[in-house]
Amino acid sequence: MVKTSKTYHSHGKLLITGEYVVLDGAKALAIPTKYGQSLTIEPNDNNTIVWKSYDELGKVWFNGEFSIDDSSTACLFGRQALSVTSENSNEVSNRLIQILEAAQKLNPEFLSDHQGYNITTHQDFNRKWGLGTSSTLINNIADWAEVDAYALLEQTFGGSGYDIACAQHNSPITYQLDENHSPVVTTVAFNPKFKHHLYFVYLNQKQNSRDGIKAYKSLNRVDDSIIKKVNQITESMIACESLSTFNSLIDAHENLISGLILQEPVKASSFHDFKGAIKSLGAWGGDFVLVTSETDPTDYFKTKGYDTVIPFEAMVL
Repeated sequence: MVKTSKTYHSHGKLLITGEYVVLDGAKALAIPTKYGQSLTIEPNDNNTIVWKSYDELGKVWFNGEFSIDDSSTACLFGRQALSVTSENSNEVSNRLIQILEAAQKLNPEFLSDHQGYNITTHQDFNRKWGLGTSSTLINNIADWAEVDAYALLEQTFGGSGYDIACAQHNSPITYQLDENHSPVVTTVAFNPKFKHHLYFVYLNQKQNSRDGIKAYKSLNRVDDSIIKKVNQITESMIACESLSTFNSLIDAHENLISGLILQEPVKASSFHDFKGAIKSLGAWGGDFVLVTSETDPTDYFKTKGYDTVIPFEAMVL
């Protein structure tokens, strides 16, 4: 497929509205981030994939070697499927094998010539931040394998797919699943006049979104009226022209989701004395929160032990 070195790049993601309920058809506001991940492939002279992943400091955090073989136990579309194996099995290598084999099922030509590759990935954000280490990887591999990234996500990590939409877009979007569970993605102009009062704060705890989704689904409390309210908040946030109104929309959204997942809003549980609004993003309980403040809130959060405070314009693409 690829005879020369080639690099793919995908943007990170943040879900501003619609967390959890986006799975049930609510319209969510999502933003691609300036942070992202690249994947470079370079052919080598054997049928092995030599993989190195670099973190934001330029240090290798994963390396592995994978063999590409025909599988004697699987037949796909009348031909042998591929088996990707690694001598040093671990959680990361097993996940990479799953993704590569899923891509090959979606496109049987992928890796079918047994061409080996030296692969390097570089991300410019901390993996613990939850900005899309997995979704950017999925989108990059999908581009390489020439398969649909949403289908590859479904075969591997699952989820609503909003993170794939962010990986592929250069501006804020609304994301919604239609009645056929197909994504409807619309670019929007979300560039609030008060953006210099918006910040993203990392809560020092990586949240597993799959666990959050599982808990949400088990409660099964969402209905059409809640989805309608979330849609209205999303549209209102996009059009909002004042910080005070934006704060009210944040509070309304937090209270709505709090009632759905039976968790206390993050401001009430951890930052009750903060002078501004705070909104959880994505799966509650970790990753980033969106903060509004008339003044720079960095000192406040540092006294609480949270050192990563990123202004809106430094985060949003």
